[in-house]
Amino acid sequence: MRPYILAETNWKDLKNTTVEVAILPWGATEAHNYHMPYATDVIEADHIAAEAARVAWEQGAKVMVLPTIPFGVNTGQTDILLDMNLHPSTQLAILKDVVEVLNRQGIHKLLLLNSHGGNDFKTMIRELGVRYPEMFICTCSWFQVLDKKQYFEESGDHADEMETSLLLHLRPDLVLPLEEAGDGSAKKFKVKALREGWAWAERKWSQVTADTGVGDPSKATAEKGKKYFEDVTQKIGGFLVELAQADTKDIYE
Repeated sequence: MRPYILAETNWKDLKNTTVEVAILPWGATEAHNYHMPYATDVIEADHIAAEAARVAWEQGAKVMVLPTIPFGVNTGQTDILLDMNLHPSTQLAILKDVVEVLNRQGIHKLLLLNSHGGNDFKTMIRELGVRYPEMFICTCSWFQVLDKKQYFEESGDHADEMETSLLLHLRPDLVLPLEEAGDGSAKKFKVKALREGWAWAERKWSQVTADTGVGDPSKATAEKGKKYFEDVTQKIGGFLVELAQADTKDIYE
């Protein structure tokens, strides 16, 4: 039993536990090229949240990882078989209920650990911050924590070298041989502002990529995934320690 993982704890141990920070990992269930499992984002969320919490717990931070939400916003992938979609309004309803529980029980710090590019919690946090002023809610997308260029040769953002390397480290039994993967080539917007990224529109996935991947996974290795995993969880673990120690009524300098 890991005492910082809610799904593994029991009432006998938990009833006298102080929780300083709750962590809610949020993933997605969607196709990840030909070679990766639909649960890629969930697997990454589970492992990264658990390891970061272990790092923080061993430094004295009383953190608790809630069960990962397995569905995310996949509105651009409605024609891809069994890509599961939660509309943002549904996400807000789920998040509101979670926040209500934590607030009622005196757990006033929540980290939304995001594992899917289609999820965007900022506007939800703004709204819930007004409804629950005692709560301090923050979000972190683990895939934005480190400079990927320091770890991986090929760029991408979906079933790419980075994600493939992570899964080769975490769950190699669920990754097909790389020769079975698509090359992850993807089209870009013709409109300059959208292509450069200073304007935004949702990508229609099946029009952008033939294999559902964005980024060449061919150079992925378990060794690269292990190094990235260790570094990203150490950094998030340090953040959790700081968050646990922080006085949210005096948090600015």
